[in-house]
Amino acid sequence: MSIIQAIDVAHVRFVVPDLAKQRAFLKEFGLIEVAEQAGTVYLRGTSQAPFCYAVSEGEAAFAGFGIWAKDLADLEAVAAHDGVPVEPLDAPGGGWIARLTDPDGITVEVVTGQTMAEPLPTPQPMVWNEGQAHQRIARFRRTTTGPSTVLRLGHVLLSITDFRTSEAWYKKRFGLLTSDEISPAPDVAIGAFMRADRGETPHDHHTVACIQTGGPAGLLHSAFEVVGLDDLMAGHDHLAAAGYTPAWGIGRHILGSQVFDYWRDPHGFEIEHWTDGDQLRASDGGGRADMDAALGVQWGMRMPAPPVPPA
Repeated sequence: MSIIQAIDVAHVRFVVPDLAKQRAFLKEFGLIEVAEQAGTVYLRGTSQAPFCYAVSEGEAAFAGFGIWAKDLADLEAVAAHDGVPVEPLDAPGGGWIARLTDPDGITVEVVTGQTMAEPLPTPQPMVWNEGQAHQRIARFRRTTTGPSTVLRLGHVLLSITDFRTSEAWYKKRFGLLTSDEISPAPDVAIGAFMRADRGETPHDHHTVACIQTGGPAGLLHSAFEVVGLDDLMAGHDHLAAAGYTPAWGIGRHILGSQVFDYWRDPHGFEIEHWTDGDQLRASDGGGRADMDAALGVQWGMRMPAPPVPPA
């Protein structure tokens, strides 16, 4: 039995030496700046999360990620289990926070009680004329140029040093469910794509993924959902025209099925736009997959090299 059932990932935190460069990139990526408090810049998507990305100035580092607890009672339960205090969250939306540390030293900020923001206007994706279903009649498809419209943070992928240790830690505290376990050989497991347990309400194929890479522990990438395929493609062209560095994509994953587009921010951290991911209920269970499925694509650009966290 887990201590709580987490709702979703809430935010990611970074420290970078050039805050101006990072802010410029994040704007072109499609995130929206909402506040600067005590030297930390907070950004959001168009959903109700008061922020989903926080960055401050200093030596380059991934500073951790947030995960939502259902309520204060759940937050207090997981904080008590790990012997850490519950404190006010000094960030847009307020609320409460308990800072946990996973087996590899990664900070996990469990949050609840935030005041949600008003959703921002979001373009609705147009239906497609496909095969025998022609739904778009006398409506011309014209894709808007500019940054992608980021809706929300969807998941984080972590490099960890011992998979079974990390898996047990995250499942014990947050009730995550395995969607796909990564098994390069029989009876060997090196990672898993894990989702939040929403019962019979469908949720993303993965919320937190852990992979034992053999490299240093840390973040492999953070992933943000966008409106749709046209929006993702337009955002790709926009970032390329602005001179930023593509990392992997565009393509469609095998595990999770997302259409993906990965980029490197000015400080080397990998960040993803995605759309059209699989949705699973708790009763849908999970499976096992080999490395070809974990790293492969259904179509599009193959992974150029195994992901390595920034030094």
